[in-house]
Amino acid sequence: MATLLPPPKRLKLYHGIAEPEPEPLKESPNVVVQFVNEHDGTPIAPAVNLPANIAREGLELLVNQLRTKDDDEHVPFAFHVALPEEATKPNAPTRIVISKSIELDVLAHASHAFSEEDVLVVRCAPQSVFKVRPATRCSATLSGHSSPILCASFSPTGNLLATGSGDTHVRLWDLYTETPSHTLAGHTGWVLCVEWDPLERKLASGGHDGHVRLWDPKTGKPLGDAMKGHSKWVTSLAWEPVHLNPSNPRLASSSKDGTVRVWSTATRKLEYALGGHTASVNVVKWGGGGLNGHGVLYTASSDRTVRVWDARGGKQLHILKDHAHWVTTLALNTDFVLRTGPFDHTGKRPLSDEGAQALALKRYTALVSRTPELLISGSDDHTLFLWSLFASSNAEPGGGKTKPLTRLTGHQRQVSHVAFSPDGRWAASAGWDSAVRLWDCSGAGQLGKFVATLRGHVGPVYRLAWSADSRMLVSASKDATVKIWDLKTYKIKSDLPGHTDEVYCVDFVADKVVSGGRDRTVKIWKN
Repeated sequence: MATLLPPPKRLKLYHGIAEPEPEPLKESPNVVVQFVNEHDGTPIAPAVNLPANIAREGLELLVNQLRTKDDDEHVPFAFHVALPEEATKPNAPTRIVISKSIELDVLAHASHAFSEEDVLVVRCAPQSVFKVRPATRCSATLSGHSSPILCASFSPTGNLLATGSGDTHVRLWDLYTETPSHTLAGHTGWVLCVEWDPLERKLASGGHDGHVRLWDPKTGKPLGDAMKGHSKWVTSLAWEPVHLNPSNPRLASSSKDGTVRVWSTATRKLEYALGGHTASVNVVKWGGGGLNGHGVLYTASSDRTVRVWDARGGKQLHILKDHAHWVTTLALNTDFVLRTGPFDHTGKRPLSDEGAQALALKRYTALVSRTPELLISGSDDHTLFLWSLFASSNAEPGGGKTKPLTRLTGHQRQVSHVAFSPDGRWAASAGWDSAVRLWDCSGAGQLGKFVATLRGHVGPVYRLAWSADSRMLVSASKDATVKIWDLKTYKIKSDLPGHTDEVYCVDFVADKVVSGGRDRTVKIWKN
């Protein structure tokens, strides 16, 4: 008996119309790609012909194979293509980040600036070998302060947290248990700034009473009496870097009285005072380079100047007079490595002061070998200036007026804060115009080039902090929110509402974010 074939399938109809023929797969074009180092623009390898639909992960594998280094370590990369000047729009990103593939991100870009006939110059930026997870939830709301929280700072290892408040107290919090550790009482006015010694042995605080105090974070006890000398309130504190002085680092304090005082923390005596400014000194930073590598002090003042001093004896090296209004914020591209000293993502602790000094010097040298120590100053004149005052660690003092590398414009109101990313490649500035602006300081092409504006806040942005891998930025605002920004998309990655009033301070360590403000609570955010 013959086998009967099944009857043919009925033709599927869509409203009486036969099913359309499936579209043939569109062939992806090939493009010629030149991979270059983002830092100095040098080619990584000769130009290669690639399918345009190769995924970003494939580009990363290819670049790791093309590199001529002998080590087998896989380095993660971020890729972008710079938009030509004629294709950029005001306040729009000046680069195209490759997050999916060249075909989807570059060739299909709305600017239509590139075609498959072009040789695409793809800039490769090495990323951290570790990745920080974005915070998405509030893991603890810590109450205890009875007045607004004005400053918050994680210790260099990220194990402890210090907060200062208008209730005249500094509080220490244990981040393992998320509970109060110690209450440090001694100031008679608002606590305006707290700063950790880079080896986590001491905590310094400055207050509205004009006093600088040192504390033992293990016991919560004061280390001697207050260091008195300022006639008005203390605005900022800065520790001497570990690679310059690991055993007894000095401490610099700036004040509304127009002076900066440098204290010996071993004797709690004044070493010298800097008295060149004619108005309030708003910020002091202790840099790691300068003359013969002995360190320099940078001070910003309401007299519209930034002054640079030799940290050995307080000799004035430069006066930078380009701003037209009060200079309220400073940032160094070495801030992160100076703040964390010998501690990195591996979690290893040095066994001695000499070991700590060697590790800290190694981290500092690795950063400044790419780009010398850069300074950004932000002002109430709505602008920022980028400076490179010491091209090498053995720089000599220059005479006359030092010119800035570039002027960073775009903010519509006063600049409230500026911060460099831990790898020194990016700078972010926050303003009273509710915007955060991103600048490229990697050394490829024009230093200080505008990259993107991060919009989302509906009130002035007070404070910024970077994740340790330089992939995320967190901002605190008057609108009572904390926002985490993704620097691949320049969009909000996590919106962290929860505060009931203005958020004055924020800090980021490992995968933890801390914020505090006018509602008198400390919030810790985690993944």
